[in-house]
Parts: sequence; C-alpha cells; structure tokens
Amino acid sequence: MIRLDKVTKLYAGGREALRDVSLDIGPGEMIFLTGHSGAGKSTILKLLALVERPTRGQLLVDGRNVGRLSADEIPAYRRQVGMVFQDHKLLEERSAFENVALPLIIAGIARREIDKRVRAALDQVGLLDKERQPPRALSAGEQQRVGIARAVVARPRLLIADEPTGNLDGELSLEIMDLFHRFNSVGVTMLIATHDLRLADRFRARRIVLQRGEIQSDVGT
Repeated sequence: MIRLDKVTKLYAGGREALRDVSLDIGPGEMIFLTGHSGAGKSTILKLLALVERPTRGQLLVDGRNVGRLSADEIPAYRRQVGMVFQDHKLLEERSAFENVALPLIIAGIARREIDKRVRAALDQVGLLDKERQPPRALSAGEQQRVGIARAVVARPRLLIADEPTGNLDGELSLEIMDLFHRFNSVGVTMLIATHDLRLADRFRARRIVLQRGEIQSDVGT
C-alpha cells in the first residue's frame, strides 16, 4: 500500500529530519513509530499527509508517487487519510457534531449523508449523546475522541496519529488505543507516533524505532 523509497527530508537551514529511509507498509497493518524527540516520527506522518514533501526519494501509495501530486490533486488524496493530533485541533466555537462534520462539508457530501456519517462516527467513539456540546464542555479524553471521530468520518484507508495520548493519563490512553485497535480490526491501516512504549508493548503490532532520521530497528515484520 505505502512505500518510502530512500526518502530524505531536509528542512530550512539544512536540518536533516530523515535520511534515506526505506519502508514498506502493507494494507491493514498497525504500526507504532517510536524514538527520541526529533528522530523523524512526525516528519514521516507529515509526508504521508502531504503537509511536507520529500527532498529526495519517492513516497508511493498504491504505486503512485504522491510526493509529486499537484496542489489540485492533494485534497482528493487527503480524503483517504485520517489525521489525529495530540492537541485535538478542534474548533472551539463549533459543537462536537460540527467539528466531526467538517471534512465531509469540505468534500461536498450531501447533508443527509453527513448527518448519518457524523452520528455513526460519534457513536463509534461513545459520544453520540454529546454531539451538541462544544469542546470546552468536554473532558480531555472526550475531546480526543471527537478528534478521532473527525478522522474516521470520511472512512479513510489510512489513519495517522501523532502522539495521540500525549496529554492523557494512563487509563484514558488505553481507551484511545482500544479505539484505534478496533478501527484497525476492520481493515484501516494505522500509523501511530508515540513516546509511550508501554502502550506499544500492550498491542501486538509492528514497531519501527527511529534514531536521528534513520530506522534503527523494525520489529514485527
């Protein structure tokens, strides 16, 4: 499904975030990216989301070099990718329902279909009864679950998560990871960047350890 072929990413000032990284990700895999801060975990996720482009090398999805997509082609690609962030990135002035609906509105989905999909997504994360609540009325764990519902509402093939449990306690972190595991069990490919090795150990999934922009180990392949 996904292949990084000798990918290097340089940022302004010449900082090398990734160096000749080659990686194959099969459909339906669940993968944890671990490593020290600045190891390159978030950069891989940004490349997959086309927030960043490779400096050298190829990023292939289903055999297509998506690193070379035009600006007009990126929105259609991103509809295949769900993104979950550590800080939720919810719109504070919108309700939970409206936050989850946003990707579908942007995609031009019909209102009746939006209502159906948003309520189904909120139900999956256990928040259907709080669809009209704004983020400030929700706990940190509930806000993160709204973020997950928004990420999956468009039924993406790939879900990427950048430190999704970084601001949560142990019990809430497990709840979030159980949600991810459930989505993975129905075929969604998962790529999760985390510092929490205990969570990674709890789930039988492939773990890729990055160090200074290179793959140090790849366990579970």
